[in-house]
Amino acid sequence: MSARESRGRKTDLHALRDALPRAAAGLVDDYERHLGLERGLSPHTVRAYVGDVVSLLGFLHGEEPQPDAAALAGLDIGVLRSWLADQRNGGAGRTTLARRAASARTFTAWARRQGALDHDPGAKLVAPRVHRTLPPVLRPDEAEDVLTAAGSGAAQQEPVALRDHAVLELLYATGVRVSELCGLDVDDVDFGRRLVRVLGKGGKERMVPFGAPADRALRSWLDHGRPAVAGAVRKPHASALFLGVRGGRLDPRTVRRVVHEALDTVPSAADMGPHGLRHTAATHLLEGGADLRSVQELLGHATLATTQLYTHVTVERLKAIHDQAHPRSR
Repeated sequence: MSARESRGRKTDLHALRDALPRAAAGLVDDYERHLGLERGLSPHTVRAYVGDVVSLLGFLHGEEPQPDAAALAGLDIGVLRSWLADQRNGGAGRTTLARRAASARTFTAWARRQGALDHDPGAKLVAPRVHRTLPPVLRPDEAEDVLTAAGSGAAQQEPVALRDHAVLELLYATGVRVSELCGLDVDDVDFGRRLVRVLGKGGKERMVPFGAPADRALRSWLDHGRPAVAGAVRKPHASALFLGVRGGRLDPRTVRRVVHEALDTVPSAADMGPHGLRHTAATHLLEGGADLRSVQELLGHATLATTQLYTHVTVERLKAIHDQAHPRSR
């Protein structure tokens, strides 16, 4: 396969990485260790960053790379821009291009610090502007209907239904990411203070409060659901808060299915995944009077700019209510 991405064709990054010159491949290995061990990024984020770098280096070295070529020989701002243009011609959207530009800047800055570059060409690379779309959110009454339906299903004390109810209540109560929810252990829940200890991006820990409905759902799961699931398998996960039917730690794909199925019970609710419940929780907090800094802390956002997106959501909802209800709105 060509080292350059062809239009409409997905690059085999594993093959591309194997074809890199030895020095370039070694640099990629070092960078991967830096991202995972020193910066503590998640495996998913590391794969994305490394994949972007492999794509860039494959582009740099061309279709027939020389095994003994220097790792970053010829890498300058012109190559970076040409690589992004090649990505755009291959069908990459603005969001993807912006992420890949950020990946390239992160990599060249690291390479400069390591002495692999005598200057940092990525510092001059400007990413395409991303058009940020407003995330879909549930209205408070829709969220109430979804959780009430899940609670009705859990009333029969069926273990999986108890788990799914607790998952939904905790997602909405705390706004945690699906990966954070699946990584929770039983000991992370402090029922006395109604707090859950969450390990977020970059290994950053935060304490997030939850309310009485989530408290009741979690207690029912831990008292009745989890013991039943654990007792039905040979080796259940000893510490995980939420278990799959085979006794292992709950998988994010299962959580996504649970959320989609729960939303199907409310015809007016927009279809969304667990991240939609995170958006919904943030929006409802702001509409209820929470300040941006507090919501930033609760969600584990690194910057306030990310949290500010939700202020646009609430404004749009207020405008929709005004348009519908005010006699002079038109």
